[in-house]
Order: sequence, then C-alpha cells, then structure tokens
Amino acid sequence: MSIPNVKRYRITSPDGTQTASLMAVLPKDVDVTAYLSDAAKRFDWKGHAEAQQKQFKIRVGQQKQKKAK
Repeated sequence: MSIPNVKRYRITSPDGTQTASLMAVLPKDVDVTAYLSDAAKRFDWKGHAEAQQKQFKIRVGQQKQKKAK
C-alpha cells in the first residue's frame, strides 16, 4: 500500500557534483523551491556518497574460473 500524494524530487549537492532523490508530501501552499534548497543543505551528502560506494563495490581477488572442456 502506497502513501497518496507522494512526489519524488531530485536534489543536487551544494557543490553540484552529486544528486539524490527525495520523496515528500508537501502541503498545498508551500514554496517547493525553498523546501528543496533547505533539504539539499541539510542532506547527509557524505553518508550518501559512502552508501553509493558500498553498493557498487568491485570485488578484488581470485575470481571463479570456468572449467575448460
């Protein structure tokens, strides 16, 4: 079951090198750009970068070899 009225927004880091997606339910009379700029400032960019590196970690070492027939 999903939450109604959830919208997905894409925020960028203050230095402009990273992007992240943010899902939020905002009230009707809210300035969306002000909310997103505040959220981008408060976002944990260092933790996000570390999580991305762990997700795409490259295995180093002996790989499984195919048996030649």
